Amino acid sequence: MSAELLESVLAKAKDEGRAALLGYWPAGYPTVDDAVRAATAMVEGGCDVIEVGLPYSDPVLDGPVIQTADDIALRGGVRIRDVIRTVGEVHERTGAPVLCMTYWNPVDRYGVERFAADLAAAGGAGCILPDLPVQESEGWRKAAEQHGLATVFVVAPSSGDERLAKITAAGSGFVYAASIMGVTGTRESVGQGARELVARTRATTSLPVCVGLGVSDAGQAAEVAEYADGVIVGTAFVRRLMDAEDRETGLSAVRELAGELAEGVRVPR
Repeated sequence: MSAELLESVLAKAKDEGRAALLGYWPAGYPTVDDAVRAATAMVEGGCDVIEVGLPYSDPVLDGPVIQTADDIALRGGVRIRDVIRTVGEVHERTGAPVLCMTYWNPVDRYGVERFAADLAAAGGAGCILPDLPVQESEGWRKAAEQHGLATVFVVAPSSGDERLAKITAAGSGFVYAASIMGVTGTRESVGQGARELVARTRATTSLPVCVGLGVSDAGQAAEVAEYADGVIVGTAFVRRLMDAEDRETGLSAVRELAGELAEGVRVPR
């Protein structure tokens, strides 16, 4: 029941009076094995939870850095079995809860029951499904619950209060609050609407609310940690490896950034 591990890790961070740090990495970038190493380095640096992205040919929510990484992974031949193996190996190496973040089409084509069973067998904690409408999610949610997986839905500043309540009632593990309208990527500031969105979301649920889209440094992490239960960072990690002169330097930079962000989420609340 890896969903229980996810819940306990988020609860532990709350008990420590801090936000949790969630790091995202696309499977297969730059290779399957190096993706495992990068995600492992993120936990070594201070990430509490890992999200492994399933590379997709039409990533509507992802910015240019993640799109580039996905393209490299797909051209390298990454398959769903590689994504699930990445989840399993990162969890095995670190003991951290590891989720898969994926668009719905690959799951639907792979087979809902098969995907849930394989992800759970690998030790996965759950799935983040940014483009699966709640009203069409019953089949997935049943399979996920049967296999002990959390189902994390994404809410946005445009979500009305009634829709927020429907989304949070259907989800488990935590709620992913997109801080701004738009795609993932580092920004000068995290959207001002994030604080309000977290407050509105909390009014509908007791689930932890974690904020993503735009956090790239310790200062921004500290800002979000003041009001959110978790801080989600992806693009900034991938960019550290992408910009490095060589693989080992890049992996060290990823670990170092995780350490900086981990300090950020530990600001007094």
